[in-house]
Amino acid sequence: MKQLSFPTAEQVRTIQSQFGTPAYVYDQRTLEEQARKALAFPNPYGLTARYAMKACPSAAVLRIFSRQGLHIDASSGFEAHRAMRAGVPPEQIQLTAQELPDDLEELVLMGVLFNACSLHQLRTFGQQFPGRELSIRVNPGLGSGHSNRTNVGGPSASFGIWHEYLDQILEIQRKFDLELIGLHSHIGSGSDPEVWQRCARLTMAIATRLPQVRRVSLGGGFKVGRMAGEPSTDLQTAGQPIAEEFERFAREHGRELHMEIEPGTFLAANAGALVATVIDVVDTGDSGYQFIKIDAGMTELLRPSLYGAQHPIAVVPAVEEERGQMEYLVAGHCCESGDVLTPAPDNPEELKTRLLTEARIGDGLVIGGCGAYCAAMPAKNYNSFPEAVELLLAGDGTPHLVRRRQTLDQLLANELLPDALA
Repeated sequence: MKQLSFPTAEQVRTIQSQFGTPAYVYDQRTLEEQARKALAFPNPYGLTARYAMKACPSAAVLRIFSRQGLHIDASSGFEAHRAMRAGVPPEQIQLTAQELPDDLEELVLMGVLFNACSLHQLRTFGQQFPGRELSIRVNPGLGSGHSNRTNVGGPSASFGIWHEYLDQILEIQRKFDLELIGLHSHIGSGSDPEVWQRCARLTMAIATRLPQVRRVSLGGGFKVGRMAGEPSTDLQTAGQPIAEEFERFAREHGRELHMEIEPGTFLAANAGALVATVIDVVDTGDSGYQFIKIDAGMTELLRPSLYGAQHPIAVVPAVEEERGQMEYLVAGHCCESGDVLTPAPDNPEELKTRLLTEARIGDGLVIGGCGAYCAAMPAKNYNSFPEAVELLLAGDGTPHLVRRRQTLDQLLANELLPDALA
């Protein structure tokens, strides 16, 4: 079982008593360390590393990464505004969205960079901003990931303009006198350097037909092992063959392209944990299971129910004492059969027990690897549970509140009853 690096047992008990649970906890030192690794990605002609903020859009996390020198990849106009409110300069934000924001003109005039993800988006941008610079996202025809839900390249993914439509891209470019200075691709979640190199080669082949391109982004998707034995991407190992592709392109075509990457999970996943409290311990008889029930669930962590994703789990006794271990399933607090946090790997339809410290009501329970796609992607307010509190562990280990727990009044603030129901 993978040992959780944070929070410590003492910190868990402090969080339970001072802030209550469930609580997301982010570790500043880990966030900064991961940022430094991303900024050291091998590159021959310059690098911009963008944080894919959809992974965890907390203002505190955005501020930490921005101060480390990371730029931002925003997946919606709302994210772009959110990043600016956290202090990120607009010129350091690139908008790569499935849905065009209603205020696209305002964002572009503020300095936000635009990355067209479809022919329609490219045409719309050309109509609003003829003669301006932008980048385009192209689906190079290759993808990587453990399932179609995490694979964002290849024919099963709608993201980006299909690589065979390059003639249409050039036609729209000419019609509106656009400058296509950036080329973007993204293949998904994987750690195989050979796959990354093949994708880079496909992307560079597209760049040969776009003479204005000065920067090329290969997206993110650098895998991080949350569980013991899971591989994590070594950015130096994965990056070196990609850097060689950029050098080869420069030799053959006389253009030294600026490299961009946009990790999300790599930067944030293992910098976050979810602290919960054991609210019940039940069983289903001699031939059944032992269950730990906690005061969190799919309202805080949807990945197990969605993907069969695996997260390290540890029981933290309410008082320091020696206990034995038992095989448990961990269930969330939602009235929902799918709210189980211990599914079989990559298969949310099956269950797999975990060997955990014997649990008692009131104990803490920590779920690791919750810094990415957890607080950002829950089944929010299901069963009318409020959004959880968020905390930041500073460099000295002190927890600081970075998001208050939602109140019932806030949850209901936008509901209205028409006069007919008065």
